[in-house]
Amino acid sequence: MTLLLTNADVRGLLTMQMTIDALDRSYRGLATGETVCRPRIESLVPTKRPGHTYLCGTMEGGSSDFGYFAIRLQSSILYHSSYAGVRTEEKFASRPGLFCGLTILFDVENAEPVAIMHDGYLQGLRVGASVAIGARYIAREDAHVLGVFGAGAMARSHLEALRYVRPIDRVQVFSPTREHREAYAREMADKYKVEAVALDEPSAVCRGADIVCECTDAVEPVVFGQWLEPGTHLTYVGRNRLDSEAYNRVDVSLRLTTASSPIGHPEWATDLWTMTYAARRSVDDDTPPAVRRGEGRFKRVISLEDMVSGREQGRSSREQITNATRGNVQGAEFFAIAGVVYEAARAAGVGRELPTEWFLDDVRD
Repeated sequence: MTLLLTNADVRGLLTMQMTIDALDRSYRGLATGETVCRPRIESLVPTKRPGHTYLCGTMEGGSSDFGYFAIRLQSSILYHSSYAGVRTEEKFASRPGLFCGLTILFDVENAEPVAIMHDGYLQGLRVGASVAIGARYIAREDAHVLGVFGAGAMARSHLEALRYVRPIDRVQVFSPTREHREAYAREMADKYKVEAVALDEPSAVCRGADIVCECTDAVEPVVFGQWLEPGTHLTYVGRNRLDSEAYNRVDVSLRLTTASSPIGHPEWATDLWTMTYAARRSVDDDTPPAVRRGEGRFKRVISLEDMVSGREQGRSSREQITNATRGNVQGAEFFAIAGVVYEAARAAGVGRELPTEWFLDDVRD
């Protein structure tokens, strides 16, 4: 039987510690060759509604060690919106407030689909866990003040995850909407017993912060280099969220790992997070939102493999400004986390069972 798992099911099964452990194991598998993945690929199609673009984004990966392979599929309508002077990228499926994100998990021993699960809750923990793993290797060990841009699900998962690797006892947050940032501060203070302060000025997020996390859906820079203080560890969830000075001020960026090139085509190797293909009706169409995405360059980038082997040094002083990113290995994350969720669901008897025969046929492709 194939399990259908909703976000509510995943929420009841998956913990942050499970997520961190699964990702760490998968990242090590990439270094040893037990794990395979490809970067995210997006396809864009203009819709009949001006300013709205259809996006299909996929990423995939698997491991002989875990015994699973998964493809994560996102189907969305993208458009831009503005509020409180900030331009954001919004998305929905069917209608605003609904989304379509699925992870389909396969057994590598018999190729059967063993689970189909919503990826919304899983996604948030995944990003937070990868940020925590990076911080564990390169943020200052005594980092305890967290500055956060954004007050949504990502901001919540970042704090939860970082508390596993650093002694966070103060959070300072800015979001353009006062009610959102104040609600976030109250919730985090109550949940984690930390000092949490909602700020009225975005630059204040970086003031005295040991770790600064950008957790927004903005399409323009949110973090500016002139705000960063010596010793800061900087993370971000999207592209175009840092200005050029922020990239220049980072002394060393730790890239957890990079997807390998296809067999026989080393020239196709890429460090791009996403490869985007777009259809156009005419040259007069608005540029689809996702096409505008770009990523700046840090002046020094090291890999986790080189750092732990001693070939490269990570943080060399308290004053250095550092960054950590996962690299373009999202596909290596979803199968690992989905696999532990599936096993936990089987053990707990959670989920709706669907006949696997529904997904198999007797016609060879």
